[in-house]
Amino acid sequence: MELNVSTASQGGHAVVTATGELDLYTAPRLQAALAGLLRDQADRITVDLSGVEFCDSTGMNVLLSAMKRLKEQGGALELAAPRPAVRRILQVTGLDTVFTVVDAVPALDTL
Repeated sequence: MELNVSTASQGGHAVVTATGELDLYTAPRLQAALAGLLRDQADRITVDLSGVEFCDSTGMNVLLSAMKRLKEQGGALELAAPRPAVRRILQVTGLDTVFTVVDAVPALDTL
């Protein structure tokens, strides 16, 4: 299955929307989008996971790496609206205590 990634930003806040499966083969797409936002000095990135049906360890590592780099730049990364399967992976691995996980994607125009 494919992974589609789109980004929208306002000020220093960006929302990355991913839909499909996040795995070894598709993770580079998300990694490229996040790397671009880090280069552009985004200070807050929300990754909308509401459309992600599956995520493996490669996908989690992409998210962890982006969060680490963003923190080093003084920013923050949060995960929004993960589906039950992805939320379960976060809980089983303990990453739900590492990432900030929110139930809904914040609207850019309300920030």
